[in-house]
Amino acid sequence: MRRLLVLLAVLWVCDGVKFGQLCSSNPCNSRRTSDRWGQGQYGAGRGTRLHQGLDIKCSDGAAVYAPFDVTLNGKLTVYTDPSKAAINEGINLSGQGLCFKLFYVRPDRTSGTVRKGQRIGTMLPMQSVYPGITSHVHVQMCDKRDPTPYF
Repeated sequence: MRRLLVLLAVLWVCDGVKFGQLCSSNPCNSRRTSDRWGQGQYGAGRGTRLHQGLDIKCSDGAAVYAPFDVTLNGKLTVYTDPSKAAINEGINLSGQGLCFKLFYVRPDRTSGTVRKGQRIGTMLPMQSVYPGITSHVHVQMCDKRDPTPYF
């Protein structure tokens, strides 16, 4: 019975995880809604596929912060298309029982730990690749489930 209570307590704590501020230009983690390039919610249509993340508004060049205490687990490459090289960076992170990725961020470093609210990188210039898009950090869970409940 005690193990069951501990397990339930752990699940409750994990379900209560909320992302802190991700971007210096967006203190409330406002989401990208609809623009000429599409929509930013999880599951939005992307031609023949579905959007597997949640887009959080962030101005080009803005500082990107750790949403809670995190471990930096390496740099990632977003695209294979060389025409998108200007925004082809991101970072793998884990913390609070979650594994997630941030796309369109040039990381300041790619390993170690960072405390909540500390700078982890810079928002890349989305407007140079997608003129007129609402610039944003794409948040994607490692297992590709919906990140929306964490915001």
